[in-house]
Amino acid sequence: MPKIAVILSGCGVYDGTEVHEASAALAALSRAGAEVVMFAPDKEQAHVVDHTKGAEMEQSRNVLLESARIARGAVKPLSELTSEDADAALFPGGFGAAKNLSDFGFKGADMIVDPEVERVISSFHSAGKPLALCCIAPILAAKVLGSSAPTLTLGNTGSEEDWPYQGAIEAAKSFGANMELKGVEEVCVDVDNKIVTTPAFMFNGQFHQIQDGVSAMVNELLKMV
Repeated sequence: MPKIAVILSGCGVYDGTEVHEASAALAALSRAGAEVVMFAPDKEQAHVVDHTKGAEMEQSRNVLLESARIARGAVKPLSELTSEDADAALFPGGFGAAKNLSDFGFKGADMIVDPEVERVISSFHSAGKPLALCCIAPILAAKVLGSSAPTLTLGNTGSEEDWPYQGAIEAAKSFGANMELKGVEEVCVDVDNKIVTTPAFMFNGQFHQIQDGVSAMVNELLKMV
């Protein structure tokens, strides 16, 4: 039974993990018979967003504690995760990946990646263990592994209504990543670097489309384990 580490970034699309992407990944993993262990940074969120208005709120929340909402309590500090603890690592998207796991959501191409996140991505890659990332999360692999020229997707270009975050593609290219344009239900597989990515909610799509894409990503990830 493969053991997959899922790295969360809070709870809620605008300031944490995209809940539907996480749920789709967890369901696909358990359906395939994988053991799941969940982790999140034990630190304060960059900020808290009122999800009914999209406006910042005057309060603070902890990334680990918020992630426990998705993990049903079973989440550990990311500092405890090593490449020896799991056969692969998976990063759902949501703005938490761009605000709590990195600061891409604030600084764009001048981003830095959280040191613990960088350590996990680098160590799994160095150990030859596969990585899966969806939505905006592939920007983390682009930044950390840019010197290895990973092949990734952050979705497609075209209508801003369909692809509202397509500007991230150029940022990823600037880090050294090779970017493939993919549809919401498609998967990008980098065999050499053992990285699987899918657009998820980089596309303004329906819930079932995101679920189908994330499930396909999980299936490709498990083939590499």
